[in-house]
Amino acid sequence: MFRATLKSLLSRKLRLLLSGLAVVLGVMAVSGALVATNTVSKSFDALFQTVNADLDVQVTGPENVKAGQRQGGQAIAEPLPATLVDRVSAVPGVAEATGDVFVDGARAIGPDGKAISSRGPPSFGVAWHGETDLVELREGEGPRRPDEIAVNAGLATQGSFKIGDRVSVLTLQPKKTFRLVGIFGYSGGRDSLGGETRVAFTPPVAQELMLGDRDSYSAIDVTAQDGVSRTELRDRIRQQIGGRYTVRTGEQVAEDQAATTQGFLGILRNLLLGFAAVTLFVGVFLILNTFSILVAQRTQELGLFRSLGAFRGQVIRSVLIEAVLVGLIAATLGLFAGLGVAALLKAFLQAQTGATLPGAALVVPASAIITAYVVGVLVTVVAALVPALRASRVPPIAAMRDADTPDKPLTLITIIGAIPASGGAALVGLALFGDLGDGTLPALLGGVLLVFIGVAMLTPAITPPAVGLLGRAFSWSIVGTLGRRNSARSPRRTAVTAAALMIGMALVTGVSVLTSSLKTSMERLVTKDLGAELIISGDIAGPTTPTFDPAVIDEVKQIPGVRQAVADYSDIVQVGNDVVFVDAGDVPALANVFALERVAGELRALNAGEIVVDENFAKDRGLSVGSTIDMATQRRGTQTFRVVGIHKRTQFLPGPLLSVPDAQAGFRSRQATSGYITLEPGADAGAIQRRVNGLLKDNPEVSVSNQADFTAQLTSQVDTFSTVLYVLLGLALIIAVLGIINTLALSILERTREVGLLRAVGMQRSQVRRMVTVESIVISVFGALLGMAVGSALGVAVARALSDDFIPDLSVPWARMAVFVVLAVIAGLLAAILPALRASRINLLRAIAYE
Repeated sequence: MFRATLKSLLSRKLRLLLSGLAVVLGVMAVSGALVATNTVSKSFDALFQTVNADLDVQVTGPENVKAGQRQGGQAIAEPLPATLVDRVSAVPGVAEATGDVFVDGARAIGPDGKAISSRGPPSFGVAWHGETDLVELREGEGPRRPDEIAVNAGLATQGSFKIGDRVSVLTLQPKKTFRLVGIFGYSGGRDSLGGETRVAFTPPVAQELMLGDRDSYSAIDVTAQDGVSRTELRDRIRQQIGGRYTVRTGEQVAEDQAATTQGFLGILRNLLLGFAAVTLFVGVFLILNTFSILVAQRTQELGLFRSLGAFRGQVIRSVLIEAVLVGLIAATLGLFAGLGVAALLKAFLQAQTGATLPGAALVVPASAIITAYVVGVLVTVVAALVPALRASRVPPIAAMRDADTPDKPLTLITIIGAIPASGGAALVGLALFGDLGDGTLPALLGGVLLVFIGVAMLTPAITPPAVGLLGRAFSWSIVGTLGRRNSARSPRRTAVTAAALMIGMALVTGVSVLTSSLKTSMERLVTKDLGAELIISGDIAGPTTPTFDPAVIDEVKQIPGVRQAVADYSDIVQVGNDVVFVDAGDVPALANVFALERVAGELRALNAGEIVVDENFAKDRGLSVGSTIDMATQRRGTQTFRVVGIHKRTQFLPGPLLSVPDAQAGFRSRQATSGYITLEPGADAGAIQRRVNGLLKDNPEVSVSNQADFTAQLTSQVDTFSTVLYVLLGLALIIAVLGIINTLALSILERTREVGLLRAVGMQRSQVRRMVTVESIVISVFGALLGMAVGSALGVAVARALSDDFIPDLSVPWARMAVFVVLAVIAGLLAAILPALRASRINLLRAIAYE
């Protein structure tokens, strides 16, 4: 039986190629994700170990907003008082303690007048302490005067800077201009470490611009005396200065820095693995159909095996052996293809971030290899299991006759399919509208999976009427009628083929409904809920939020035609175990701009230590007017605030409101993050916008826009996100099209005699091609419409569940869905090319004598 299985497999190499290709693509995505993220992770580990090689112990301030709980923005450590350096120096075993400034947020301005974006990696502002084993001057010298700076070679290249240039830099303060006196690099000939940019000031200037205080440091770097271990010195310092400060060895600093990259890499890995799972899930339907058709075609062969004494178990094993061999070959090809994908992903990440990472070779973990083969073989075997069981039921008498295996009644599979479909729908509803806590996401994903499985099992029951109805558009000719009937003659086969396309189209449609609803909600918020005609803001392209000098707002107020202008400051703070966004500004002006509706207390100008919250925030924490709440800001730590007002929740100001003095003292930046300008009736908005842009010339990270441009700026981010999803989901759709090609090719082989008879009675080759094309288009459109129906239902359900928080307005993109139908027709045309050509070229006499 084993030899017979191998011969059977080798005789159908081309038939199994397309089904194996689905596994290749899925394994490629899985192994590519694991290898790429592991390689980049190891590269960053090596990088941070190198950077901190000469650091024995480091002391930093408390991180008031916990790093593990960030929900946006960027958390920093509280600055250290300068007096702490002397205390650390006095600890036994300390050879030298140096106060250092090393803070993200120094953005150099390029020749085009715009801030140079690091596209992800930080933009450090540092204190220059001279050359070290790591830092080496390439040109010029280090800064010695307050108006001098040095930059790393990576930044110099990005900005085309050379010695003697006047370079403007944005920090905690408005734009300041310096003379470039030095360009430095790093050991090993590196221009940058992981893509970061670095501007070096004299220590006092770095303290003032990056920390806002000339008597503070961001860290204290400690060198141990000979014979004193790093761990021992760390413990001594910790005991001397107390537990409020963070004291770590150089190794611990490197590990913590490397851990900051794991969040992004984890998201990337999970995203790629998620789409790999979709790809493999769609591939299951392709493989299932392939083996089902092959088993049907081998009825006589299997019957002959049974008549010669083969047991049912041997027949099952023969089909599963084929699946294992296909899975092994496909997994091997997918693994090697995944290495190529990993190399491309690494190159893409380095190109996007400008990072030059150590270690050029890919790091292939054992988990990637094991996962590739487990996934490849398991998916193939699972998909082939049902056809294998079906093969074992072929009676020996089938070898004695032309056995055509008719489809069984659809009653049982319909009843069984209703169970996961209804259960999945219930689970999705519970996840969206219930309160499952940490179980929400698993419940949602599990529910969607069950819905897909259930709908796929229900599809055979609706295939005959649905395909018959769709095919009527082609029934104006005999050829079209034959194509329509061919697509409906095997409901199970057509259903499985269409189900593969259904899954991909359902996900694309669901994403379209969500993004369309989100964009519509944003547009409504801006046009109906925003009372400002002009908005000052910037695009967040990196870890630092764009800011501008709040003094600009005072100048804007003097422009004729401006009724009101208000600056808004924003940051993240710690409230108990939660990280929340907060805003600060002139509360009456903000209330006017955002139409805040008072619920209790007053919406008045705030004094230091006072806070205004929305009703949801107050309800969740049991607050009322006069209550107090402890809140930790990034620069000042935990403080107690008294609630003076409560308002109805608004999408634009989802968090508490603080006073401007509290914001400038405790927020990461003292600069404003956005501004809102209300105009007098009849004022020339265009002229005022041009004047405001002139006032922002020293604030290149932000610009002023009208409501239409501001809306476009917001929705462009949604468009970018949805485009990425469409590209990734495109892989699943490609596999679905391959499934249609495979099904048509195998079914034509199965109908060889039938096609020969049609040719014998006068059907021309062009008519055969049209017949196959009609069959392909009908299956494609059926799968697309089914997927759009399922995807729309899921998208609407998710949108309704988020109506109170993110998506208050529902929008179904009918025009985009019409495009999807057109694309389905095109996919059907493309899928029909090869099978149609093959069918039209069948030798007439051989076809009649086939079997």
